[in-house]
Amino acid sequence: MQLSKTEEQVMQYLWKLKKGFMKDILGEFPEPKPATTTVATLLKRMHDKGFVNYKLFGKSREYYPVVKKSDYFSKHVNGLIKNFFNNSASQFASFFTKKTDLSVSELEELKKIIDSQIKKQQ
Repeated sequence: MQLSKTEEQVMQYLWKLKKGFMKDILGEFPEPKPATTTVATLLKRMHDKGFVNYKLFGKSREYYPVVKKSDYFSKHVNGLIKNFFNNSASQFASFFTKKTDLSVSELEELKKIIDSQIKKQQ
């Protein structure tokens, strides 16, 4: 299941907040803020998709993410690799390192991460 761009924006705020009432979520939006009903509709759709849940406090709902940010991001990256790079992580890495203007220090940090992962898997 996938989120729309606006649902993803709300999800980003919830990941940041960890949990929040409607007023908390609305407070994260830049001006001009969307209508409360718009955000309520988005949260309902996200709840129906299984991305968020809530606890009732009287008539107020405290929303919290059900899906971890890292899990959501991982799924998207894997889909990107599958759909655009023939399911080849090395093609993706080649594209990423050549086309994103990474500095030498950023490339060295990536190399350390890769070397560390190789050691873990050996």
